[in-house]
Amino acid sequence: MPSRTTLIATTAALVALAAPMAFAAPAPDPAVRAAAAAWDTDRAASAYAANPAAVTASGSENDASGPGAAVDGNATTRWSSDFADDAWIRIDLGATIRINQVKLDWESAYGKKYVLEVSKNGTDWTNFYTEDEGTGGTVTAHTYPQEVTGRYVRMRGVERATAWGYSLFSFEVYGGEPAPASTTRTNLALNHPAYGDLYQHAGNSPAFVTDGGWPADLKADRSRWSSDWNADRWVGVDLGATSTIDSVDLYWEAAYAVDYEIQVSDDNRNWRTVHRPSTAEVEARRADVKAPADAVGRHDTITLSAPATGRYVRMLGKERRSFYNPEPATAQFGYSLYEFQVWGTGGSADAAYPALPENPGGEYRTTFFDDFTGSGLDRSKWRVVRTGTEMGPVNGESQAYVDSPDNIRTENGSLILESKYCKGCTPTPNGTFDFTSGRVDTNTKFDFTYGKVSARMKLPVGDGFWPAFWLLGSDVDDPAVSWPGSGETDIMENIGYGDWTSSGLHGPGYSADGNIGASQTYPDGGRADEWHTYGVEWTPEGMTFTVDDRVVQRTSRQKLESTRGKWVFDHDQYVILNLALGGAYPAGWNQVTQPYWGLPQYSVDRIAQGGIKAEIDWVRVEQK
Repeated sequence: MPSRTTLIATTAALVALAAPMAFAAPAPDPAVRAAAAAWDTDRAASAYAANPAAVTASGSENDASGPGAAVDGNATTRWSSDFADDAWIRIDLGATIRINQVKLDWESAYGKKYVLEVSKNGTDWTNFYTEDEGTGGTVTAHTYPQEVTGRYVRMRGVERATAWGYSLFSFEVYGGEPAPASTTRTNLALNHPAYGDLYQHAGNSPAFVTDGGWPADLKADRSRWSSDWNADRWVGVDLGATSTIDSVDLYWEAAYAVDYEIQVSDDNRNWRTVHRPSTAEVEARRADVKAPADAVGRHDTITLSAPATGRYVRMLGKERRSFYNPEPATAQFGYSLYEFQVWGTGGSADAAYPALPENPGGEYRTTFFDDFTGSGLDRSKWRVVRTGTEMGPVNGESQAYVDSPDNIRTENGSLILESKYCKGCTPTPNGTFDFTSGRVDTNTKFDFTYGKVSARMKLPVGDGFWPAFWLLGSDVDDPAVSWPGSGETDIMENIGYGDWTSSGLHGPGYSADGNIGASQTYPDGGRADEWHTYGVEWTPEGMTFTVDDRVVQRTSRQKLESTRGKWVFDHDQYVILNLALGGAYPAGWNQVTQPYWGLPQYSVDRIAQGGIKAEIDWVRVEQK
């Protein structure tokens, strides 16, 4: 659901600029292009064409719907399994490759629950994608940042969505053989693990810069890494072993770096700069400002002044290209790179992505608790947030957060966050407000990574009342991170409707209206203005949201990174409780624009009468 944190106002022109950009550029070297000819080859289809016996299944509905129909390149034919939940289809690719994505095109008889697995020997299988809430259609499972290397790939069914079997129009597999150790000059980066910091979404991850592919004319939105909109971004590759490097080729999309450094490292931590464009080069690149329709990409061939040694190589961005938006105004976006080639000798095909962290063992213990039984807010645990001091206005909300017992107090063993109305009575550095309300958080008091977080709450019901219980990344105020790169975990949001609440996750590639969220309706006629316990269990492997111990949303890191974007929930967050009024999320539902956005007159009248408050009985954090 829409975030209550920084709301970026983006014009239609800016949105258009974020879309794929078409441009012309010099054609790549044919010899280099030939070496990357297989980057967009469906390895499942090519394996089947070479050997029809390479594709097998647990069974088929009939002879006409055998497993080969899922990999024959014909979008009208399909494999249809026997009517069993545990049915499977397997592909022998004929060689061990690093798999970067798998695409499934389901017929109406799709899998509600299934897993995608890889094996090097056809016997021992490793799961790299788990679907628990399948809806059919076309599913693209990107493997980054998992290590998915093998010869065999299979879809193993767990639960069918219909009474029929599993039915697939197509099962496509993409990837390539990692460049091996070499004593002759070669592209050591080909199909090797690539890394980066924040990127736009799963379809633009760092993995694309080493897959050997770029559009022949450097125009299409295919096979590219695209960073988020920040100058301080990097992308790099693990060559697998110490190597001697003499040159680097960068195939840029239109959003190229004006200034950047090529760096090498022995340990992926300590970096040495081996190249940076000259002042004249930077000035020429900076001067090349065009409208997106006229902008072109570029191919940088960088011959090092002296060979460099290292296992890791990266491009560290220093300045982004500017575009007219429209002329004479300009705007900058992320870096966008099709391919990162590293030429030299050495390397090793044994380079691998590290294993993702697993859930820790042990028992949970309480590390934070407040039952609000004191005479006032315990400020050793909570920070009071004020509009114009700790934060600015966000999301078009109508209230100013203030530090006043009228808005924040303890009462009868509960924390009270209450809204007040007084037209034109509350001046702040961000303007004058007609409403006040309360917001508290644990920032700098209690920041933590992983655990169970819960609170027992009773909420106000009425159009535009927006109470929330949530977590925010502790690095949100770092300009090199900001929102949504910081991550946001919405444990509970309510926008004034009595019968439901929502939960959600925000990060790069899945923020604001595009968040990964769910709504829940209270069973048995329950209502938001009754006491309920809202919680989340946050682990290295995912998030599980609950209402009164009933699971309402479950999101795994594996699926999130496979389909949406970077998992940014591996660092400290802090707890927030607030009562907002109006703004983007309520307005999106109630369509109210007057007298306040998302807040109708009858809700204003109720606030003026008094008693619009969120009540919190207790807040608890448990950790292992």
